[in-house]
Amino acid sequence: MIKFSDLALDPRVLQAVADTGYETPTPIQAEAIPFALEGRDVLGIAQTGTGKTASFTLPMITRLGRGRARARMPRSLVLAPTRELAAQVAENFDTYAKHTKLTKALLIGGVSFGEQDKLIDRGVDVLIATPGRLLDHFERGKLLLTGVEIMVVDEADRMLDMGFIPDIERIFQLTPFTRQTLFFSATMAPEIERITKTFLNNPAKVEVARQNSASTTIEQALIQFTPTRKDRSFTEKRAVLRSIIKQEGESCTNAIIFCNRKMDVDVVAKSLKSHGFNASPIHGDLDQSVRTKTLDGFRDGSVHLLVASDVAARGLDIPAVSHVFNFDVPSHPEDYVHRIGRTGRAGRLGKAYTIAVPNDDKYISAIESLVKLAIPRGTMPEGALEGLGDKSDRPRGEGREGGRDEKRGRGRDRTRDRKPKRDETAEPASMTPIEQPAVVEVVAEAPVVKREEPRREDRRTERREDAPREDRRTERRVEAPREERRTERRDEAPRDDRRMEPREEAPREDRRDRRDDRRDRRDDRRDNQVIGMGDHVPEFIMRSFKIAAPTAAELAEDELATGTEG
Repeated sequence: MIKFSDLALDPRVLQAVADTGYETPTPIQAEAIPFALEGRDVLGIAQTGTGKTASFTLPMITRLGRGRARARMPRSLVLAPTRELAAQVAENFDTYAKHTKLTKALLIGGVSFGEQDKLIDRGVDVLIATPGRLLDHFERGKLLLTGVEIMVVDEADRMLDMGFIPDIERIFQLTPFTRQTLFFSATMAPEIERITKTFLNNPAKVEVARQNSASTTIEQALIQFTPTRKDRSFTEKRAVLRSIIKQEGESCTNAIIFCNRKMDVDVVAKSLKSHGFNASPIHGDLDQSVRTKTLDGFRDGSVHLLVASDVAARGLDIPAVSHVFNFDVPSHPEDYVHRIGRTGRAGRLGKAYTIAVPNDDKYISAIESLVKLAIPRGTMPEGALEGLGDKSDRPRGEGREGGRDEKRGRGRDRTRDRKPKRDETAEPASMTPIEQPAVVEVVAEAPVVKREEPRREDRRTERREDAPREDRRTERRVEAPREERRTERRDEAPRDDRRMEPREEAPREDRRDRRDDRRDRRDDRRDNQVIGMGDHVPEFIMRSFKIAAPTAAELAEDELATGTEG
């Protein structure tokens, strides 16, 4: 049996490995470390949880023992798809390099650029980063990759799923051609194979397990059920999940529950909390400090159930996970292998349950075709859906972002938008219009109460009775039909003749009185306009646009007044 002492590692590295309690390497470590120490490119294919991180960390520390780092020019580069996986690689480096003087820097999102720039400016031997943040530093002119001697790509298939392949190709082009490349993945998609042929130089292929296979230490079970109603699928799946957790009892020391969508992660976590379970969510939309705190709590046991998206499905080394629950069947079959690989690690036994509805049949077939094995069918616990009825178990206080509309698959609480039901037993409303209260306006200093306006005929009669005779004659001329006004104008003398008629000289005081009378009549007509739009009427509606043609007498008066005053 091969031991670590037989792998020609640096004595300081062997001492650090002995401090951790490991003596025998895993199959992937035993085969990959010798090729890496020789300086050859390595293509490692192994299922998750087999120790791939130590397969490149240990030989990297040994090879970097000689030499010195320069400012802004790291000597080695490790790329990881997620922040959690990058942080885990950094922890492994700290563990195995604690007896050396090698330095490292971790470049991930959610951390200020200033602290990372300080580390890069000093010069680091190992640079561990996610592709996006690495390129951010490079484009800002804070980083040079021309001094990279060893480059590692971890979880390459996850890079493909997250869309990092163009970034990986660009980073490869920024590094020297003479570098050593270590490429590790649990699955090997055609796009990944194309990259290995392009950027790896005669790699040593190390495959310790069949591609896309799950560990034999994991007991798998598929729970299939048909919801009572299509719009009740999400609610009943949560009930089935709770019943399975209760059925496992004390054997479920901790568990990871995987959902396909970040929104569902929050809903399932809140639902479990409302039913007395110790659960916390983790997904990519959370702040890095929250994600780190949640993972630390899951490792030390303060968090029992970790509800996660696929951000926790790749490479996280949490050895004592007893159960994995696939609340949603993954749409990509490779993700199934990575999800259930969070349990049954390092030779331990584990259980993986998958909850499926009829719509998931095509995904189940794709998974079974990938792993070349039929997933054993399990039975749903008795009474899982009893007592649920039409009552939803949605957590109280859940809003639009935290819930799901069963019909549309989106979060929304429709009870807020529901209109009150009509009372069929109530008597029909009367058709009699409701009397409007009097409207009081403050004009000048005394309040004036507007009385209800009479009809048009009544207003005409009222004006005839109240106004003086001369005013009534004027109103008669204003309100006369258009035909009558035309006839009246035909009977009058022509305009030129009227101008030639002698004008009667009137005293200036009489002319002023006449003008005042006309102004008062116009004000009266303006005040008697109909108000029918409630308490407030726009000002333009109060204006009268009905203009009567001037009579001969009025024209004569105006001309007389103009000529006299001029």
